[in-house]
Amino acid sequence: MQAEVKWIEDFKFLGQSQSGHSIVMDGNGGATAPSPMEMVLMAAGGCSSVDVVDGLKQAGKNVASCTAKLTTERRETPPRIFTQVNIHFEVSGEDLDADTVEQVTSASLEKYCSVCLMLGEGVKMTHSWEIIA
Repeated sequence: MQAEVKWIEDFKFLGQSQSGHSIVMDGNGGATAPSPMEMVLMAAGGCSSVDVVDGLKQAGKNVASCTAKLTTERRETPPRIFTQVNIHFEVSGEDLDADTVEQVTSASLEKYCSVCLMLGEGVKMTHSWEIIA
């Protein structure tokens, strides 16, 4: 996998993926576009959500929705890395049960989510979940 990031102006950068997609990032606290750290956080939420939806479907569940809400703690001094990330999954669908939801959400963070596993090397990764009726 490859990517390219080009400086546009000020602290704005254009990221281009190998698959041909582009996104603007703003290193000025996300004033005009997501900041690079926000992008990392959204990547973790997106990657883990794929695992959760896929895991529930593989378990024969009819998933209607899945929302990952991420919260973080960061160091106060540079580099302002994430020190803790929690992903709270809100899922809804037919016949969802707590055991299956716990299994697939845990498996995402512990075995499958590439982004979370990379972050987990230096960041305490946790999750929580709820079934929305």
